[in-house]
Amino acid sequence: MLPPRKAIKLDNIGMTASALCAIHCAAVPVFFTSLPLLGLGFLANPWVEWTMILFALVIGVWSIGSAYHQYRKSLPLVMLCAGFALIIGGHVFIHNWAEAVIVPIGGLMIATAHYLNYKLAGACDAGDNFLHIKHSHKHDNKQAA
Repeated sequence: MLPPRKAIKLDNIGMTASALCAIHCAAVPVFFTSLPLLGLGFLANPWVEWTMILFALVIGVWSIGSAYHQYRKSLPLVMLCAGFALIIGGHVFIHNWAEAVIVPIGGLMIATAHYLNYKLAGACDAGDNFLHIKHSHKHDNKQAA
């Protein structure tokens, strides 16, 4: 289980990585022919895409998975899983214009999951956030208002 401060840092990394992944997946098909001219041809390499996906997956599972064990809020976890399902499904099963729409939506869902997780961790520090509704921490058995 991660302390709230470390979880917030991981969520910041996760939000950034997922947003960059969504931008990458939306922009590469549009600028595909221009990338080599700009010296950015490597961005269209499947290894770059799968490395970004794997990096986002590790950060997401670590950050959101740890928070789920602490806060028992399933929305960020469900959004993380749905986002990765869209990304992986889009890359593996769809090879037309729809991939450039579906995959970025998955990336944005993951970024949103990290944002919700970030707000949840911040709510537990502040105690006044809308996500901070009657849950107990493992370190104390008091119910939050």
